[in-house]
Amino acid sequence: MSDKEKYADFSNVEIGANYVIPEDTPEGPYGSPVNKKLGKTTPWREGQRSYSAFNYEFKSLHQSLPRQDPGAHPPHDDPNKKDAPYTSK
Repeated sequence: MSDKEKYADFSNVEIGANYVIPEDTPEGPYGSPVNKKLGKTTPWREGQRSYSAFNYEFKSLHQSLPRQDPGAHPPHDDPNKKDAPYTSK
């Protein structure tokens, strides 16, 4: 299969599959037994990660842009990855 024919899903579908969201309630799902283990129950796949409240929501919109706050750390861009926002054509 050539690079031109390489399959890629829509970016919002890939995000839904690769990002793990935290539990809504810290005590667990409704009706769960007490002290049941929370978190991810399946093994981590390549590319999966959890959401962070201390990160850009849409990283592709901030690709290659420096942060404006003095003393802020770099946004950890991958220089080899150029993602376009999923809202663009």
